[in-house]
Amino acid sequence: MTITTTITEDEVRALVGHRFVGGRYRIEHWENWLLTNCTGSEPLPDTLVHPIALFHVPILGVGTSITELFALGHARGAGSVGLEGYDWEYFETLHEDIEYRMEGGIVEAERRTSDDGRVYDLVAFQIGLHDGDHMVARITNRWRFYREAS
Repeated sequence: MTITTTITEDEVRALVGHRFVGGRYRIEHWENWLLTNCTGSEPLPDTLVHPIALFHVPILGVGTSITELFALGHARGAGSVGLEGYDWEYFETLHEDIEYRMEGGIVEAERRTSDDGRVYDLVAFQIGLHDGDHMVARITNRWRFYREAS
C-alpha cells in the first residue's frame, strides 16, 4: 500500500464516514495468555480477556491494519503519528473463544494547530465489538498526523 504524505484540509474532513470492511474475531486462549503475560499480570479467571487486547483485536477484527490506518491519515514517516488518546468502553466482559462481530470507521477528522504552532490532523476511528445483536465493547482511538510546515 502506498502512503502519500500530502493531504488537503478538505481531504482530511472527507475521511469522516470511511467504513472499515468489518468482520469477526475470536480471541484464543494462547493469544489472551500472551497478551496478559506481556503486561506482567497473571491470567484472569473464567476465560476473561485482558483489556490489553483492545489495542489490536478491534483493528484486526474490522479487516484493517496499522499500515492501512497510517495510509488513510497520510502518515509521512517515522515520528509523524502521535497518540491523542484511546477510549475503551466495556458494556460486558470479553471472553476467550467467543466470535465477536466488529464494525466501525472514521468518526472524526480535522486539521488543528498545537499550542506550539505545529500543524496536525486529528483522526479518530471507532470500532464496536458485538456478541450477536448487542455491543459488548467500543473503542475510539484518536491519532495525530503531524504535517510539515508549509
